[in-house]
Amino acid sequence: MRTGQLLALAWKESRTARRRLLLYMSSISLGVAALVAIDSFASNTQRSVREQARALLGGDISLTSRQPFSKALLAQLDSFRTRGVGVADVTTFTSMALVERTGGTRLAQIRGVTPGYPFYGDILTQPAGQWARLQSGRYALVDPALLLAVDGHVGDTLALGFARFIIIGTLVSVPGDVGVSSAIGPRVYIPARYVDETSLLLFGSRSERETLVKLPPDLPPQRFLFQIKRTLDSSQVRARTVAETEFNLTQAIDQLRDFLSVIGLVALLLGGIGVASGVNAFVMRKIDTVAILRCLGATSGQVLGIYLIQAVVMGFLGAAAGALLGIGVQLVLPRVLADFLPVDVRITLESSAVVTGLLVGVWVALVFALRPLVALRNVSPLQTLRRESDAAALRGARFDPVRVLVALVVVLSIAALGVARAETLQQGLGFAAGIGIAVGFLYVTAAALSASARRVVRPNWPFVLRQGVAALYRPGNQTRSVVLALGFGVFLMSTIYQVQRNLLRAVSVKLDASRANVVFFDVQGDQGEPLDSLIRAKGYTVVQRTPMVPMKISAVNGVPASQLATDTVNGRRRPGWVVRREFRSTYRDSLVPSEKIRSGKFHTGGSRAPALPEVSVDVAIANDLRLKLGDTITWDVQSVLVPTRVTSFREVNWTRFEPNFFVVFESRALDKAPKQFVVLADVRGVAAVAKLQRDVVTRFPNVASLDLTLIQQTVGRVLGKVTAAIRFMAALSLALGIPVLFSAVSATRRERLREGVLLKVLGATKRQVGRIMLAEYLLLGGLGSLVGVVLSVGGAWGLMHYVFKQPFSPALAPALVVALLMIGIAVSIGMLTGRDVFRETPMAALREA
Repeated sequence: MRTGQLLALAWKESRTARRRLLLYMSSISLGVAALVAIDSFASNTQRSVREQARALLGGDISLTSRQPFSKALLAQLDSFRTRGVGVADVTTFTSMALVERTGGTRLAQIRGVTPGYPFYGDILTQPAGQWARLQSGRYALVDPALLLAVDGHVGDTLALGFARFIIIGTLVSVPGDVGVSSAIGPRVYIPARYVDETSLLLFGSRSERETLVKLPPDLPPQRFLFQIKRTLDSSQVRARTVAETEFNLTQAIDQLRDFLSVIGLVALLLGGIGVASGVNAFVMRKIDTVAILRCLGATSGQVLGIYLIQAVVMGFLGAAAGALLGIGVQLVLPRVLADFLPVDVRITLESSAVVTGLLVGVWVALVFALRPLVALRNVSPLQTLRRESDAAALRGARFDPVRVLVALVVVLSIAALGVARAETLQQGLGFAAGIGIAVGFLYVTAAALSASARRVVRPNWPFVLRQGVAALYRPGNQTRSVVLALGFGVFLMSTIYQVQRNLLRAVSVKLDASRANVVFFDVQGDQGEPLDSLIRAKGYTVVQRTPMVPMKISAVNGVPASQLATDTVNGRRRPGWVVRREFRSTYRDSLVPSEKIRSGKFHTGGSRAPALPEVSVDVAIANDLRLKLGDTITWDVQSVLVPTRVTSFREVNWTRFEPNFFVVFESRALDKAPKQFVVLADVRGVAAVAKLQRDVVTRFPNVASLDLTLIQQTVGRVLGKVTAAIRFMAALSLALGIPVLFSAVSATRRERLREGVLLKVLGATKRQVGRIMLAEYLLLGGLGSLVGVVLSVGGAWGLMHYVFKQPFSPALAPALVVALLMIGIAVSIGMLTGRDVFRETPMAALREA
């Protein structure tokens, strides 16, 4: 038979089953849609990052530090100014913003900018053009969220510490700032020359200095950095170029794409299982047709070719529908993720992503369709003369090399797709192994159910239940396919929800058991007692007042800090950041509820001079510093060296919202040192909190405060946007599970039809037949869902433990909800596809017999 004849016969033979075969192949559509949308959106975002990288940074080079720039660095920058290099500064710190007209207060991010900032990119305002006016007076540009929080308007007077500014407009767009960044602390831009007048940058206040540099064409960034490298290193100033900014952002996008692509690939493979189940049902219907073709002289290879052509064409149509859907999703994603993106994404059609999605979709459809299709080679021409069960007609030799080869191709395809989508070879192989373990466990469980069903049934059981259990091991049963599809869908969805719940639990803000809901910080040493008195005078409770002393490491075991990052301990180097960072430490002689001693003994204030003061160190920082019990650390506290000895390591629960510290000193070491305080208070009622904040900022303009209830709500809104994406993927999995289940259930339609009609011939009522079907699908759905939930607990534990590095706690409630939902879907699809059983008459069965 020539190729043209084969194609023509495949076309004609498909006329009676095109709609059904296309439905089976549509199982892969959503998986292809996910891959196309993710790849296209990632490519669009990366291109936008490359195009806007200079505007994102604001200059050719950015120099940042949490400490004031050294005189040597400032002198070098001044010298570069005379050579045509542009220099613009921005100082960022937090403070309470007070609108005097309404008395409303809100914690804000204050940014004092010099003229020329930024060199690239436009800051858009409402009314338009107000950015150019900012430097001409005591003006401020604010986030709209700030005006909403304090009931303010453009034209109001804004108090920042001891300085006053007129609000001349609101910010619409700031290059490089994501929308959620202003949710915690709204931005306020003021001229840098007025920062000192605010008197907000006092002892211990946190601030960040950034200098943007615009280079002339004849001065490359690397040569500029080489000339100031020694000064940057000694001043602990970090430098970033446009290329580094672009690389960091594109790398983050790549990691996000890899993670989402794995989910999309799992959805595609789940669709492949649906294809296999659906094609198996299709093959069952075509046994008589194949037998006739064999009688007319067609070889087994030609018969296989006819149906492979149909599978490839229908697979292409299913993948094409998925690609079109993916393009549509790609158009929506920028709007959904706008608050999390630092760039304005320009959407373009990515032909490479579409072509890749089509090829992967067709290949998955073909590979998963091969296994049931190769069974057609075993159909004998004698099938036209004798009636065998469908399963018997397709049964071949116990060892079939072709089927082994097909299984090997499926395994290698899954591994190849996993490696192609993962960040590393190990992750890809691990993904493929995880999928293999999950599918293998489901398959073995389903096989065990089918084998044990015959043994567990008892004669004294109700007739309906006995028949329902017997259906699990009927000839040609699809127990394995249904449990595999259903359990895998539950496994995927439940894993996503388990991880989501645990991530939310890990990052959610938790109020302390003391019920403190307002925190005051940047409280200077001489303001602690007056602030306590003010709070108590209003009738509120001061829950905790914690001293805080800024310091840096001077030496460890006598080794100067300048050498610590280069020295090795047991072959390991200390990270440079942990040696250079500024520590904010406290002193006390007892543990707090968020701390547990891991080793050593916590100091109780019993040591006396000349013994070294004792300190307790967080275990994570101790590991980075390569510390052991008994080591000595010398601290630079405002140019005063304080030697200490490490006597214990603590495990700190950082999720509790209360003052926690890497290092805790015994009291005698720091009680005379310059300090700040963090004050926690219990103030009930929104109006009471707002009034207290207003009174405090009026009396102590430098003191900032946080309403923890408001922060919880804000964080909840931000996390809600993150979980929306996770729930979208879960919904995608659910939507994909429906055609997969439909394909698996449809595979046994003919057997159920014959069995149901036979039962009616023997006297069974429609109600009894319906209850038998209900029992069968409840058993299938219950077992598949139970196995999927068990697998999801293991999968979610692995993700939380190895990927997210967070503790895991099973979230059984959402898992059971998912299981019940999938059981309901399985029963509904089973009863829907079996409705012909109720309409078929006994005479039809007798005629067919």
